[in-house]
Amino acid sequence: MPDATRRPFATHGKQARRRGWTTLVAVVASALAVVLVSGTSVAAIAGAQLATAPQTVQLSTDDQSTAKTADITAIKGGANILLIGSDTRVGQFDSDEDVEGARNDVTMLIHVSQDHQQLTAVSFPRDLMVPIPACTNPASGTTYPASTSAMFNTALGNGGVSCVVDTVENLTGLSIPYAGLITFDGVIEMSNALGGVDVCVAEPIDDTFTGLHLTAGSHNLEGSDALAFLRTRHGVGDGSDLARISSQQVFLSALLRKVTSDGTLSNPITLYKLAGAALSNMTLSDGLAQTRTLVGLASALRGMSTANMLFVQYPVADDPDDSARVIVDQETAHTLNVALQNDVKSSLSDSSTGRASEESPTAGGTATTAPSTGSTPSDTSSSPASGGASSGTSSAPSSSATSTATSTPLPSSITGQSASEQTCSVGN
Repeated sequence: MPDATRRPFATHGKQARRRGWTTLVAVVASALAVVLVSGTSVAAIAGAQLATAPQTVQLSTDDQSTAKTADITAIKGGANILLIGSDTRVGQFDSDEDVEGARNDVTMLIHVSQDHQQLTAVSFPRDLMVPIPACTNPASGTTYPASTSAMFNTALGNGGVSCVVDTVENLTGLSIPYAGLITFDGVIEMSNALGGVDVCVAEPIDDTFTGLHLTAGSHNLEGSDALAFLRTRHGVGDGSDLARISSQQVFLSALLRKVTSDGTLSNPITLYKLAGAALSNMTLSDGLAQTRTLVGLASALRGMSTANMLFVQYPVADDPDDSARVIVDQETAHTLNVALQNDVKSSLSDSSTGRASEESPTAGGTATTAPSTGSTPSDTSSSPASGGASSGTSSAPSSSATSTATSTPLPSSITGQSASEQTCSVGN
């Protein structure tokens, strides 16, 4: 089915003094990572927040060297940050479920271009089969041998944050000197600090696994409901992890639009609460847990339009050996990897939204869902399926604020959206 013509969407006006720092808040918070606040005394506030931040972790020697010696605003080829959402239940919110170990339930690579004009957030499916290098668990001291093919979400349990970083570096060919890890509590507290996020639901979501039940329409989600929405797989699209990523992009884009709106920009109390909620529930790499790094990152993001913030899913294909898993789509992934390596300004003008999202009817058109051509995954409660790799839904083009004349369209099989696009999650 040919892609529908994308419609331009309005972007929020610039707020020169606040936009950079609040964009950092939005991007990193929405991607489950590092956030701080806006204000005239950015460095002082950053230092105060970092003083209460959780423990730091060390990455590989090369990554540490880059993080300690480089200015994040001037790294050749742009800055890369890996943001990890852990699924550990130990000591989290009101759960009595102490599940042994932890997995990287959500993993997003954030690439900020060297000219500070574009941000690309790449989501990696947790059920993706990838090579994982030899890693030593920092807590137990256990060393895990290298594997030529293992589930991506086992990397965190093998060797902590550093192991996930090394796995993504091997997969993409990028250097990633910064990383952050957040748990369930952080997601809940950040959504509460914002007063919730307004999310569009095209069809009812009914998920008994996460306890999320939403009617079609707009919903303000915060606390455990926001967390359930980000975690739901059974309640959206075809029930695959790829559908979940697509639905997450709906939430994250809505969150970015809210945080960069005038109401949030002008409320330093809200921003300060958001920063505290994130940092008090995070583990940062030692290079990222520095005031100068976070202040520099905020400066790099100042004035960036949400139309130039792209959410994409890492390209995958069905695993011929296991219908509940996916493998890397080598040709398309190579194109994306090279674009990131060469810091090429990219666009999604020829791409589609994911399999569990569609254009919002209020954005100027009627949302329609194209059938997925991928296989329907088998369903196991202990090991959720990712499903096929094909895209699900066509969408309108990127906002006109993104200059197609100076950007290179990514392959149409790469799904995603810009943060400025108004989309709805497709329920079940």
